Amino acid sequence: MGADGSQIGIVSTQDALRQAQDLDLDLVEVAPQANPPVARIMDYGKFKYERDIRQKEARKKQARIEVKEIKFRPKIDPHDYATKKGHVERFLRTGARVKVTIMFRGREMARTELGRKILDRLVADLADQAIVEAHPKQDGRNMVMVLAPTKKPPEPKSTEPRSRRETKPEPVVAQAAAEPEPVVAQAAAEPDPEPAPPEVVAAPAEAPQET
Repeated sequence: MGADGSQIGIVSTQDALRQAQDLDLDLVEVAPQANPPVARIMDYGKFKYERDIRQKEARKKQARIEVKEIKFRPKIDPHDYATKKGHVERFLRTGARVKVTIMFRGREMARTELGRKILDRLVADLADQAIVEAHPKQDGRNMVMVLAPTKKPPEPKSTEPRSRRETKPEPVVAQAAAEPEPVVAQAAAEPDPEPAPPEVVAAPAEAPQET
């Protein structure tokens, strides 16, 4: 393949190297298992740099799953159990996995079923918040179990009819348009009052003319 991705065809290794040298580029074998092997003319330094950048960006986008650890004793008292269970719930709400460890000491190793009861109780108490990702197993003097948060259940769909759900109150502008017209407009529509009869004015009498 050429530097622009075009197909050159089957050529000898010497010819391919000469073409790469003429372009001041590198000849890189990209598919050695093929018959014949496939090589490409490219700037290998630039290709490696861009590949490292892409890999770095991909690592940033990967979801980082945090694992928290909390430890119990086989003979833990109820108050401490409630406190530690609260810590586990808080870790689960943040999306973290929780590694629960039961620590045995001395003669407690002969009563490992006590630790198993604590783990079973914790699983039952957190049934709506966590699932068991790694079941309890003995690891030396410890018994270990891993819990993972459950997925958030989907919100229930409303059974209300679509027409009622989408009904919106009328805007204030529409309500204002429905109000009666102002008083001025009403007064203009009333009939005019009857005109008053014309006032009669008597003309003064003429003075008698002298002879």
